[in-house]
Amino acid sequence: MEVCCNLEVDVNGEQIFLVDKKTVASYCGKLSTLFGRSKGSLRNLKVIFQGFPGGAEGFELMLKFCYNNGNLEMSPSNVPLLYSVAEFMEMNSEISGTQNLQEQIEKFLEDISDWTWSELLNALKRCQDLCNTPLVVVDKCLDCLVGRLNLAVEASSCPSTSSPDSWALRVSCDTKSSESLKTGFSNGLWWFDELLVLTPDFVKMIVQFMLKRSFDEVVVSKFLIYYQKSKFSTATRDEKRKIVEVVIETLFVLEQNSISCKSLFSILRVGLGLNIDKCIRNKLEKMIGARLDRGSLDNLLLPSPSGMNYLYDVNLVLRFVKAFLHEKTSRTCPMALRRVARLMDLYMAEVAPDPCLKPSKFLSLAKALPEYARSSHDDMYRAMDMYIEVHTEMTEEEKVKICCALNYEKLSVETFLNLSKNTRFPSMSSLQALVSEQVTLKSLLQTAKNSKSITRSCHELDECGGKSTDRAETGDRVVLYAEKLDFPYDDEKLKAHIEGIQWRVMELERVCTKLEAQMGKVMKSRVTSSHSELKSLPWLCS
Repeated sequence: MEVCCNLEVDVNGEQIFLVDKKTVASYCGKLSTLFGRSKGSLRNLKVIFQGFPGGAEGFELMLKFCYNNGNLEMSPSNVPLLYSVAEFMEMNSEISGTQNLQEQIEKFLEDISDWTWSELLNALKRCQDLCNTPLVVVDKCLDCLVGRLNLAVEASSCPSTSSPDSWALRVSCDTKSSESLKTGFSNGLWWFDELLVLTPDFVKMIVQFMLKRSFDEVVVSKFLIYYQKSKFSTATRDEKRKIVEVVIETLFVLEQNSISCKSLFSILRVGLGLNIDKCIRNKLEKMIGARLDRGSLDNLLLPSPSGMNYLYDVNLVLRFVKAFLHEKTSRTCPMALRRVARLMDLYMAEVAPDPCLKPSKFLSLAKALPEYARSSHDDMYRAMDMYIEVHTEMTEEEKVKICCALNYEKLSVETFLNLSKNTRFPSMSSLQALVSEQVTLKSLLQTAKNSKSITRSCHELDECGGKSTDRAETGDRVVLYAEKLDFPYDDEKLKAHIEGIQWRVMELERVCTKLEAQMGKVMKSRVTSSHSELKSLPWLCS
């Protein structure tokens, strides 16, 4: 075939080629269209390509195909580049019939199942090195690769096929390194190291293919965590950010039980220093929040963002709790809610000594969970006591707001007695404790009235072993404590309990009288608020 070099081609500014315009245009739709539109002289033409796939290497492969009458030896190593060139130069059936390069490549890919493991990986590496990724080649390579991984994972879980001589493993790992062979056959996860050659975007694509094939999501999550940790050793800051963002987005579509809360916190600690995308960070926070009941105190002790003077990132923990409460499991699983409540009590105790933590933030922590989440408020009381002790500059109003989060009916005997003597807590808190106990007494008294009426003297009560009410007087505080009573089925014991209740009512009347007398000695600011509280409870002194 006579060749006339009448066309000058500049490929990406790398190299200039002199080619036969007619020969090349007969296979390349892009050049054919270009020359067909040209109205000037077709001599001494020059074409400049920018973004040509593979640069000079890709253009040389195209010339070999054109000068060899539409024939070229293909291999797994050059197919990705050839397909990109074919798409870029429009080398399809519209220009050269059955001799077009694109269809020849697609026919070659039909035998991709015969490729070795290393050929598949090398083809994928070539694909990710190209600016114009040939998606057809990528999809076929990934689908075949994941199919073999599936065979390997299934084989590793079956003792009868987990030996190195098994067919499934021989097909899927024919060219693995000797080191991988030493450590991989026992668990079927040898491919973790093999796939480290892939970029984050290709990892995201391969996971999508795994999920389509119903791959074990626990294995998928382990691979992603392994990938992130392994790639970090040599990655730049920008590369690390990209890796973390892809790992988070990919984990987000997996089932909750496929990844541990500890692993998510590990990713979070890394991501906090990389300024990852806010939307992706929100996804990570939602994942952690959904699993918050499986977390630990150490997980939550995350340092505050730069520029903040408090020790721990309280706002982040509050977002975790919010995400947890939005999950359906938090409403249908009381045990999970109790575990989170316990975790929050531990966290409050840990952050309470922070002198820079504002009362509003501490109160937000105390009120983050619904009241029914806790069966006991003892731990919350201890955290509050610690916070008030450290923050001596707090106003009385701020103390009262914090104490409002306490449910006094959920305090144990010892804790209630401690509260009654605690001078750090505001007097209003003590009054609320008194009122709460009176409500309990009133309820018990109503129960007693519905039972058999029993009368007796105070002396007889003492003989029956009735316990007098513990009373603690501290300055202007007078707190009455009534034990929690469970009525036994025995009539004699029931009688004793009812008699005890009646005696407590008599004692209550005496305490109320004394309380009113003491109120006159209290500071004017407290007189007004305390009388207002008492006025709203007419039954208190009836």
